[in-house]
Amino acid sequence: MPLRFLTAGESHGPALTAILEGMPAGVKLSAAHLNQHLRRRQLGYGRGRRMQIESDELEILSGVRHGRTLGGPVALMIRNNDWPRWQRAMAVEAPEDPEEIQAAAEKDWRLRPVTRPRPGHADWPGALKYNFTDARNVLERASARETAMRVAVGAAAAALLGEFGIRIGSHVVRLGPVAAPSDKDAPPPAPETLDRADQSPVRCLDPEASAAMVAAVDEAKAKGETLGGVFEVVAWGVPPGLGSHVQWDRKLDARLAAAVMSIQAVKAVEFGIGFEAGARFGSQAHDPILVDGEAARRRVYRPTNRAGGIEGGMSNGQPIVLRAAMKPLATLYDPLPSIDMETLEPAEGAIERSDVTAVPAAAVVAEAAVAFELARAMIEKFGGDSLAEMRRSYDAYVSELARRGVVFEPAADA
Repeated sequence: MPLRFLTAGESHGPALTAILEGMPAGVKLSAAHLNQHLRRRQLGYGRGRRMQIESDELEILSGVRHGRTLGGPVALMIRNNDWPRWQRAMAVEAPEDPEEIQAAAEKDWRLRPVTRPRPGHADWPGALKYNFTDARNVLERASARETAMRVAVGAAAAALLGEFGIRIGSHVVRLGPVAAPSDKDAPPPAPETLDRADQSPVRCLDPEASAAMVAAVDEAKAKGETLGGVFEVVAWGVPPGLGSHVQWDRKLDARLAAAVMSIQAVKAVEFGIGFEAGARFGSQAHDPILVDGEAARRRVYRPTNRAGGIEGGMSNGQPIVLRAAMKPLATLYDPLPSIDMETLEPAEGAIERSDVTAVPAAAVVAEAAVAFELARAMIEKFGGDSLAEMRRSYDAYVSELARRGVVFEPAADA
């Protein structure tokens, strides 16, 4: 059974839900573990009031017994604390008296239709696609609120990866005009280094850049602006051979890129030296394959990681390193010109409750997206209905790698 999931729920509906199918039996899993990751998603300077409203306490409804997965579908739910204030606006049943709702909308903005799409948001193309004039029908599902459940699913996938010594972390390398010092040819930060990212209000490892990023957020807020940025995700302990070169849709980098690009407001993804490879000679863009040691104990190694841990659509045993660029959020408190979808008259884009920036949180969401795709690739490679069965196949593979000179070591403290 391939690993897969579906989420459901609107931003201001009663709850977010997910079904995760294909998890092997025997993986340690608890609500406390998943909630820890959800709390990290709520971090980051420049977040809006919604983070103060939603506690994001996840419930596991099925698929886990006594702290271990059962092999069946894992059902997850996060209740929305803001739901009581939105029950009328987001009710499933049609109102008995539409005129009464229209009158109530004079005092309650939640009941008013959103007819002025925000440039850069899903409002306008979604309204065209699904034949709406009220963008509320689009934005409630398009909202990044949905990523709370994706973080929960990714945290479950990370629990499986941890059984094989795979760790994933992230940090912010640019926020608006401020960039942290960076060298793409240098090794990525170690796991214990990235663990410190959450100590920064913007999840940046460089103290000076972190302070400058905070100042940039304050400046943007004062101007009614929003800020985008760039974050880096690193996965350590990934064995070589995940993904495949034989079909386009099995290439690991393509799958990871698609997963990260599916995060709201992400507009670009690169691996290793990424776009910079287009400006280099080949000898400065690829990673030599070297060997050291005596004949009986020769070990193959790579002195650089410009490929970002993936070659030919397959992991090569080095850390997987990807970066993603996130555009500024579309809700502006000094809105851009737009239209009214009902009258086609010029108007300003609608204003919804929003963040100044969500780049630090998006990095955590990207960790989850990467974790899910790596877990899916691990299950495809090593199979098995239980963790024990999967472990036997993995151990045999690692032994064969060692025979061929590839001494593969899982990440420390996974």
